[in-house]
Amino acid sequence: MRDANGFPLACIYCRDDLHSAGWSFAHGRLTSDEARRIAAGIARLPELLGFRVGFYPRGGGTKWRAARPYHVALEDSYVRRHWDEIDLTCRLNGIPFEPTGERIKRDGLWCVHEFADQLHAMMFWNEFAGRWLRYDDFVFPERRDDIPRMKRIKDFDKYQIRSNGWR
Repeated sequence: MRDANGFPLACIYCRDDLHSAGWSFAHGRLTSDEARRIAAGIARLPELLGFRVGFYPRGGGTKWRAARPYHVALEDSYVRRHWDEIDLTCRLNGIPFEPTGERIKRDGLWCVHEFADQLHAMMFWNEFAGRWLRYDDFVFPERRDDIPRMKRIKDFDKYQIRSNGWR
């Protein structure tokens, strides 16, 4: 495998002749099919870990921290009505749900939440119809189908959650 500049990135060795001969020491060697799958997975790493266009870090603001650069704003009334569902959905998906305490007054009152991982912020933004923040402005990236969906609890209302716990 080679990178974009043509330099070798990884070498994956395999031997099919040992497996077909039935040698007992061949179980530790890769077949050509296994090596091909591993190489394809390595080739997809930049795509899977890459920066997604339009979802930029905030880059500044009153509560901005470099450790958590991605900020999403949700409308305050929406957060108050759906707090338990948002909190439980984030816990189910392993996404840290951390409000900054910052409030933005623009077309209503918006609560800001911070994320360390871009993909977590994108999933949160997509699931709860939030607004992406860049500096102190709302940014409207295109909502695409390739953003992974968060797992949700079916029939959330039947659990009747109260502030003191499950009922």
